[in-house]
Amino acid sequence: LCIKQKVEKMIFISTDKAVYPSNIMGATKRLSEKYIQEISKKSKVSSFSIVRFGNVLGSTGSVVPIFEEQIKTNGTITITHPKVQRYFMTIREAVELVIISSQIKSRKNGEIYILEMGKPVLIKDLAKKMITLSGKNLDEVKIEITGLRKGEKISEDLYFKEEKIKKTNISGILCATEYSFVSNLSKLNKLISRIENNSIEHPLNDIMKLLPEFKKIHDQ
Repeated sequence: LCIKQKVEKMIFISTDKAVYPSNIMGATKRLSEKYIQEISKKSKVSSFSIVRFGNVLGSTGSVVPIFEEQIKTNGTITITHPKVQRYFMTIREAVELVIISSQIKSRKNGEIYILEMGKPVLIKDLAKKMITLSGKNLDEVKIEITGLRKGEKISEDLYFKEEKIKKTNISGILCATEYSFVSNLSKLNKLISRIENNSIEHPLNDIMKLLPEFKKIHDQ
């Protein structure tokens, strides 16, 4: 639609879960990245860019308000695994990354921008910090380990090892300069057609075939 309507710029919001995806949410984000990179190659008017996020503190589904509610209501925080760690960014950082990426002069259409996010944070340490910030002692609030969910990773990556990462002219923003695991556009369009026609049987198999980078995680 952007190409058809000659939209000047489009920014796609992706996620670190698109890197070696292990569940459908990450897989669909990764397919979207690849689709945008493929259509951007022939786009002469519309400029496409992709912004890959870590976890945004305070956003819908963020672990922080969940922990706050758990501390307040039942005095028990649930985490899936003691070694789970994630990258975090603030809402302000996320918004700035989107706005700034729209102004960066791309070397080629369809580039992926990533915020330098420092070191990942152990979710268990975040839980302990939130307990003390709430005014409680660590022995007052229990941390319960529930086990990894299907498709959940211990840790996330911000980029593929196959991607060449370079700094941009904006401090703190990186760019993936190489398209990794390129897809056949006709196969992507075939998948889209099947989904639009409510074909339930084939899309999941198609997604797996289109994503050699899919990281199969065994049920925990």
